[in-house]
Amino acid sequence: MGKNEGVPEKVAWVLVRDGRVLVTRSRGVDVFYFPGGKREPGESDAETLAREIDEELRSRIDTATMVHVGTFETRRDDDGRTEFRMICYTAEYTGPLVASSEIEESDWFGYGDRARVSAVDRMVFDALHASGRLP
Repeated sequence: MGKNEGVPEKVAWVLVRDGRVLVTRSRGVDVFYFPGGKREPGESDAETLAREIDEELRSRIDTATMVHVGTFETRRDDDGRTEFRMICYTAEYTGPLVASSEIEESDWFGYGDRARVSAVDRMVFDALHASGRLP
């Protein structure tokens, strides 16, 4: 897990189009998430994002275009320690954005849909809204 002090991490893709952001929902889960996933041992953020987006959406990330959107963390109520960390990037891509077998559904959400995503994803929605990218 590298330098994450044992904190669970996800590398996520933030794709915004026309004031909406791409989200996915895994099979058997009600909540939507940004596409992406956990790092394999020794992988960089770019390698993780490229692999996960290929696995989930059958699309290829152009890692040379990756831009860090932010790193977002949820904290434990009892002691304030980091509970989960999500490292978010934008990037250009090629491919169809077709959900794989592990993804039940993909959708484009506006800021008004933020209640339908996970707690850490809501932080990203808020940041995108504050920057004017997600009206």
